[in-house]
Amino acid sequence: MVANNMRRFILGDGVQVSRPIVWIIGFFAFLNVYSVQSVLPMVMDDFHASALQAGLTVGATVLAVGLVSPFMGMLSDAFGRKAILCTSMFALTLPTALIPVAHSLNTLIALRFLQGLAVPGIVVVLIAYLSEEFRHGGVVRMTTTYVGGTVMGGFCGRFITGHAGHLLGWRGAFVTLAILNLLGALLVWRSLPASRHFVPNRNFRGAIATLGSHLRNRRLMAACAVGFCVLFSLVGAFTYVNLYLAAPPFSLTAAGLANVFTVYLVGVFVTPLAARHIDRLGFMLSMLGALSISAGGLALTLFPSLWAVVAGLAVCSTGVFLCQSATISSIAKSVTEGRSLATGIYYLSYYSGGAAGTWAAGLAYESWGWSGSALVIGLMQAVAATLVVLVWRQPRVATP
Repeated sequence: MVANNMRRFILGDGVQVSRPIVWIIGFFAFLNVYSVQSVLPMVMDDFHASALQAGLTVGATVLAVGLVSPFMGMLSDAFGRKAILCTSMFALTLPTALIPVAHSLNTLIALRFLQGLAVPGIVVVLIAYLSEEFRHGGVVRMTTTYVGGTVMGGFCGRFITGHAGHLLGWRGAFVTLAILNLLGALLVWRSLPASRHFVPNRNFRGAIATLGSHLRNRRLMAACAVGFCVLFSLVGAFTYVNLYLAAPPFSLTAAGLANVFTVYLVGVFVTPLAARHIDRLGFMLSMLGALSISAGGLALTLFPSLWAVVAGLAVCSTGVFLCQSATISSIAKSVTEGRSLATGIYYLSYYSGGAAGTWAAGLAYESWGWSGSALVIGLMQAVAATLVVLVWRQPRVATP
């Protein structure tokens, strides 16, 4: 039965890769990254932390992902895809299992940072793997499948942690996540085929030359800057909206906050359906439309109604997921050499944006509440739209 359900998706002379296993990898890569958000008020109470201090438990993870991503790209280009990916998934289990015994906020932040160090070995390597194995077509379809998995993983991490935290405390919730991480690593290790088109590149000087070429690629650098703005928006919004909803007049519990994250399910269904429209409209129109959708949803959260906030979050997050899918697809199709390194550079900028979002939106929240955070996030989305118009309205110029 399982074998029948895990049908192989075959394109050209590429390796046989099931769409479900690509989805599962995306799911487990992001199961942990934002999981602490739904229990953030509990963490604040336990350690007597401020909003900004508690937000560092989110920012530490995304910062670690960004810092390691370019180096993981080089490592993967030298030693292969599957080995790095599976090792990273197993490595993610250890700090997750240690989080329940953390006795200070600094220890928790450090363990969350270690979680983030393992994630690039999954996300950076998988995008390079898909770009190589589906070079005759299907990259957009597979990357949207992957993004759909990341969306569901992001949702389930928050949902499971919130409900488990309500029953077992936030420490018990991370025990649950550690068990799930181990099971996921075993499944991917058994199910993901080895690469067929990977060609190792262990020439360090060549990697530096490739890095220089990427840094001169105007559209790649602009995509990285847009990615910075995109995750700034998502992490900033979904970190501090929890504190807003946990306070009066909403006063939601950890389980209630977990339920709010069901808005992520909208993105699970919308993102894969968007693939054909991203190809048809092109990157600029797709991004401008997605950013407009996200900004509109953000504005809706300012209405003093729980239903308005929830609906606004659903619209806002869906727009962000569409931005992410369009950006990843653009990079996968436009970069022909050093794909893993290019993806690593993108994720360095992308996750640095997430870390910056927890800091800037946190400062705004402590000064002006949720409306201050929403204003800062909206300004960053406007910056992203400006970059898209300035760069992509011009004809593409080949890089040396």
